[in-house]
Amino acid sequence: MNLLLLGCLWIVAASVVAFLPMRLQYVLGLVLLITAGVLITLIGRQHGWFYALTGVAVLVSMFRKPLKVLTRKLIRNPPEIPK
Repeated sequence: MNLLLLGCLWIVAASVVAFLPMRLQYVLGLVLLITAGVLITLIGRQHGWFYALTGVAVLVSMFRKPLKVLTRKLIRNPPEIPK
């Protein structure tokens, strides 16, 4: 199967997961985040760096808030608690 088609299916799956309740998003979102790295790497090998860079931009766009929290945890700064 074409890797770009798999990338499009990944985007649809991530959009469906976004509609789920928050308690269900954690596990599925983590699975999608892990598979995104593998998928972007394979797309980059098959189609070139421009497509891989586009995939990274889509990944960061869709997971901007979870990646922000993960980055803060890695830096050892606690995330902001909304009032």
